[in-house]
Amino acid sequence: MNIGYLYLAVAIAAEVIATSALKASEGFTKAGPSAVVAAGYAVAFYFLSLVLKTVPVGVAYAIWSGIGIVLIALIGAVFMKQTLDPGAIAGICLIVAGVLVIQLFSKSAAH
Repeated sequence: MNIGYLYLAVAIAAEVIATSALKASEGFTKAGPSAVVAAGYAVAFYFLSLVLKTVPVGVAYAIWSGIGIVLIALIGAVFMKQTLDPGAIAGICLIVAGVLVIQLFSKSAAH
């Protein structure tokens, strides 16, 4: 397995944690959540930079942003009680399908 994908998983997790803490930071007026946001994004971008040593930038960014969007939408629905309407659910399914197509069928993806 390409180590870049392990780094990508770390980058995605850090970005999702940071984005989830944004609401709790209340416009960066709360120190604790604001620190989580800053640290999370710093870790996310550091690991994303490592990913780009072995995975093409377009593929890495598509996977990073796609999975991040899906996870944030699910966290919003489960923990923040935000409603996902049928259009949002369909869009999430299309994002997942897009990531799978890249991974399974693209020669651009580093396997």
